[in-house]
Amino acid sequence: MAGRRPSRQEVNRRRGRAGFVGRHAELAAFRETFARDPEEVDFPFLFHVRGNGGVGKSTLVRQWESTAREQATVVTAFVDDDVHDAIEAMEAVSARLGRQGHPLKRFDKQLATYRQRRHQAESAVPAPQPDPLGAQIAVPAPVASPSSTVAAQVGLVGLGMVPGVGAFVGAVDPQQVALGADRVRAALNTRLRSHDDVQLVMNPVAVLAPVFLEDLADVAERCERVVLFFDVYERTGPVLDTWLHDIVFGEEHGGLPVNVQVVLSGQLRLDTRVWGDRLGQVTEVCLEVFTEEEARTLLATHGVTDEPSIELVLRLSGRLPLLVDMLARSDASSGGSFEDPSETAIERFLKWEPDAGRREAALACALPLQLNEDVYRAAVPEAAADGYPWLRGLAFVSTQAGRCRYHDVVRVAMLRLQRTRSPARWQQSHSVLADVFARWRQAVEAGLGPAVDSHWEDAVWREHRLNETYHRLCAGPRTALPDALHQAVHAIDHDVATLRRWAQIVGRAGFDTGTAELTSWGHRLETAGERDAAGAEVLTLLLTAPELSASGRALAHTVRAREYRIAGDYDSALADYAVAIGIDPDVARPHGGRGETYRVMGRHEDAVAACTRAVELDPLDEWAIGSRGDAYRRLGRYDEALADFARAIELDPQYAWAFGSRAQVFEALGRPEDAVAGYTRAIGLDPQYAWAFGSRAYVHQNADRHDEALADYTRALEINPQYAWALASRAQAHHLTGRYEDALADFARALEIDPDYAWALASRAGTYEEMGRYEDALADYARAVDADPRYAWALTSRGGLYERLGRYEDALADYARAVEADPRYEWAFMSRGLLLRRLGRYEDAAADYSRAMEIDPRAGGHVAHRAESYRRAGRYEDAQADYRVVMEAEAPSAWSYAGRAQLHLRLGRFEDAVADCARAVEDDPDDGWYAGLHALSTLLTGDEREAGARFRHAIRLLLEAETGGRTGEALVLGCLLFVHCALREREEAAARCDALLGRVPDGHVIREVLEDLTLLRDVLPSVAAVTDPFVQRLREEQERRAR
Repeated sequence: MAGRRPSRQEVNRRRGRAGFVGRHAELAAFRETFARDPEEVDFPFLFHVRGNGGVGKSTLVRQWESTAREQATVVTAFVDDDVHDAIEAMEAVSARLGRQGHPLKRFDKQLATYRQRRHQAESAVPAPQPDPLGAQIAVPAPVASPSSTVAAQVGLVGLGMVPGVGAFVGAVDPQQVALGADRVRAALNTRLRSHDDVQLVMNPVAVLAPVFLEDLADVAERCERVVLFFDVYERTGPVLDTWLHDIVFGEEHGGLPVNVQVVLSGQLRLDTRVWGDRLGQVTEVCLEVFTEEEARTLLATHGVTDEPSIELVLRLSGRLPLLVDMLARSDASSGGSFEDPSETAIERFLKWEPDAGRREAALACALPLQLNEDVYRAAVPEAAADGYPWLRGLAFVSTQAGRCRYHDVVRVAMLRLQRTRSPARWQQSHSVLADVFARWRQAVEAGLGPAVDSHWEDAVWREHRLNETYHRLCAGPRTALPDALHQAVHAIDHDVATLRRWAQIVGRAGFDTGTAELTSWGHRLETAGERDAAGAEVLTLLLTAPELSASGRALAHTVRAREYRIAGDYDSALADYAVAIGIDPDVARPHGGRGETYRVMGRHEDAVAACTRAVELDPLDEWAIGSRGDAYRRLGRYDEALADFARAIELDPQYAWAFGSRAQVFEALGRPEDAVAGYTRAIGLDPQYAWAFGSRAYVHQNADRHDEALADYTRALEINPQYAWALASRAQAHHLTGRYEDALADFARALEIDPDYAWALASRAGTYEEMGRYEDALADYARAVDADPRYAWALTSRGGLYERLGRYEDALADYARAVEADPRYEWAFMSRGLLLRRLGRYEDAAADYSRAMEIDPRAGGHVAHRAESYRRAGRYEDAQADYRVVMEAEAPSAWSYAGRAQLHLRLGRFEDAVADCARAVEDDPDDGWYAGLHALSTLLTGDEREAGARFRHAIRLLLEAETGGRTGEALVLGCLLFVHCALREREEAAARCDALLGRVPDGHVIREVLEDLTLLRDVLPSVAAVTDPFVQRLREEQERRAR
């Protein structure tokens, strides 16, 4: 059977190798690495090929790539200056490896998620947060652009800590910079639901790089070697240096497989600020011009053998490999004719081409930055329209991904020749090309619709706009500059990578036209774009330009306002929005942005007003409509919220966020099935929507559908393994089903991802508490409070543990801090009220219950507890009123019936007391206290026989009670003491009193037993002789403890 035929690309590579001349030592050095074990300590795993332009770096590394691909199981990825940041570089590597059958699937998934979240962060309303699950197991909201906008804000936080870099001038108040990462995170939490989406947005490389390396490791497991080439590194190095250094030498992203080699190729030395401590591990390959022997060998391969021609080429080329090859090919095609040795190399090359049309085509095609056949036809005279294949075969033209470009050495010379030879023709040619790219751009726009944001999201449109701007600048630098600066505002609005490309184009146009002003703008924009706080820095720079139009200034203020908002500098954001609105009050975007700023500030009424103005100006602005819907939701105006979300969905039926946000309204309205349906619809539109899976899991968890919750949390984690919120929430699901060890494992993973994740720390503390590991629980609560000193849920939870441990003053202190941090935190007031009641501070307890009722009037339990406090405080009329409210509820508890029965006894309404006790016993027939109270009430009605039977039944229940702890045993003993006193059984009562005091009960147990005995003596005075000694003993114990 015949072997597999080679592909055309393989044949082309062989042909290239056959014609390659020189660099034998360099080729051999690289080839030898495939015979070595990459685990050797001195294995050359990182090459840096360096040399001047035209010296043959790209040609050499292409030969190296061919050498690598000759090996049986070696895959390669070649990356050039088409990438503009680390994310694009990783994407390019993934694409190259994918074409060789080794896709980086998990990375590609995470990259898609990243782009979706970037879009949400820039153009969608931040997802609001759900309410906690409850007091004991509270689940806060998932706290969900690579975009320059957000990355800039993250950098903003760190600027003040970087030596030599202060807060950028005029952009952010230093006090705002000092607010720190927590403020940035809090602002982003209002835009993205998931905590890990926030991480993805704040520092995309930190989230994506580990996944990239994991996938790369999988490829390396299957292959002998993986070789990554980064060409034209003098251009990409400034944005790739730190990332490459970290993945090669650092550990924060994970390990680089040992059989991965990295090759860098560029004109400049590696930046010592990044690579300085590792330069000893870099294999430097410095390329010089050809030796004379190498140059003669290359000429001979092209048939140039006569000495005069050889000498001429050597002189003209300076033995620069690119020019040697170019002139050799030209001489071969001209039959060895040398007419004018005084001409420059480029002029001579064109003169040697016998076809005048091709000469003009070669010059014309130097004008575009890069070429495909369509650009070629637009650039050349009609007579040369079919010459694209010829052009691609020229020595100085390289081909990559279906496009070709001139070598810089040649292109610069050709541009200079044309610009100086005929400025008018130069201007005309560039104008023609600008118009061509404009037509292509407009054709793309027709399919995208009128929204400017959709244009900038489209890569093809951006490419046409970029080229159009370049050619307009070349045709008329000063007249085109205002529009180029306006487009730079749009570019930074999109992301930093786009801005960098824009800056490079402006600078390139300045270099190619010899215009210092353009060169300066390009340099300043590129420098600003490389800083951590790129967004605000670039916009502040652009706002200094007098050439920027009024509409451009309005847009710049609007975008910078967004930057300030995300940084948490809301005052500056509002100021910029005000300026933008002052310039043009009829543009919707700044009104919508101002509304969003009000919303994240909690000024929801103002948010509604501003968003309404935006919608009036642009009724089709689904972003402003959705933002207003969220403000309505937070105001509790659910009908209006639902109407806005419905309208947003009508405008964009694919608006997954709106479906998810409407689902949250359904949650708030107690419509969990509609909420599940909404999240399911969002997932249908975006199957990688980890937040929607997590949110749906949260609803399932609230409905005790723990299996469904676990499945959804797990799916969210499959989409995003770094999703700390989903890990912590799944841990809660394990907790709720009693799988504490599984819960601890998930909490540990979540805290590995984010060690300061306060909610995960506090939740793990709750699990430790349930397991009886109180010291571990206290340690985690302390860490949670340290991470967020105003974390009311953690403070209240720790207060509950302190109360459980009998540390009542510490508990009260935590409850006080909780209500100070969140004056509307109903659970903290309720918890403090319960403790105050236990401590006998009934008036204070009633006040806390009242505050809890103000916050949540629907919570009937608060009324019952206040009724109990009023009863014990002797405020019987207030207690009656509250019990009346409790009994009107759908299902009063046995405890409430028993409490009202005691109130009836105090008021002498014995028949009513019997009726309420009967209901309590009916609801909970195994409770000995209810049975004893029922017996006392029966006795007071005069039915001694029935009362006696009920007392004996109560004693049996109390003796059989599963007490489960010292406090429970003490309460049972107190109840038995009460019953024996009612039966006038002195000896049995004394034994129960001795046993009770022997258990060293909590103070509140003694207080409750005293109150019960006092009630007994007051309603049945005949037992005073029995009860008084025990009352005296219990009071003496109270006084002893008080001392």
